[in-house]
Amino acid sequence: MRFALSRSERVIELARDFFAWVEALPPILAYLTLLAVAYGENLIPPMPGDLLIVFAGYLVSTGSMQLAAVVIIATVGGGLGFMTMFWFGRTIEGALMNPERFRWIPKKRLARALEWVNRRGYQVVLANRFLSGLRSVIALASGMAALAWWRTLLYSTLSAALWSGLLVGFGYWLGANWELVSVGLKRYSAVVTVLIILFVVIQLWRYRRDRASGVD
Repeated sequence: MRFALSRSERVIELARDFFAWVEALPPILAYLTLLAVAYGENLIPPMPGDLLIVFAGYLVSTGSMQLAAVVIIATVGGGLGFMTMFWFGRTIEGALMNPERFRWIPKKRLARALEWVNRRGYQVVLANRFLSGLRSVIALASGMAALAWWRTLLYSTLSAALWSGLLVGFGYWLGANWELVSVGLKRYSAVVTVLIILFVVIQLWRYRRDRASGVD
């Protein structure tokens, strides 16, 4: 008797089917798929961009894809995706924080990212690929903060290159066990989330302390 799959099991099964489909593609189509997903995950965060880059690293280890091509394509896709959201943020910045519009955008996260960008500028852009769950809102916030486009492009591309190279390296090193990275990425995301919350709490405490002591 076959039992119905749970939602998480269905997601895992669909992901495995997708990666099997990518593995069966001709090289040129596999590269184009990598480019599309690396670009699209900036616009639609649930897309499995990081895992696909890791899987591409595994395909490099089997000789199905080329190392330099994978890193370059993942970097270009990530950088262009970031800049698309950057221009989106710059063009309609006034409407993004309107609670009645763009309800799919997390307003609290966007406000937090905008505060970070206003304080740290390009340092946040450089770190964006390593801040899981905040990449898209950092891109939007960078546009809203009117950062220089050419410096934003430089730092976001460098961030994408470092992150992509790291993921490809993991996929290559683990080989057929590349799926183990998914567990590591989930734990990494959880740690980053805790650190971000801790950072915000500390900043709020400092702000209230300084106000109480009369420091501007």
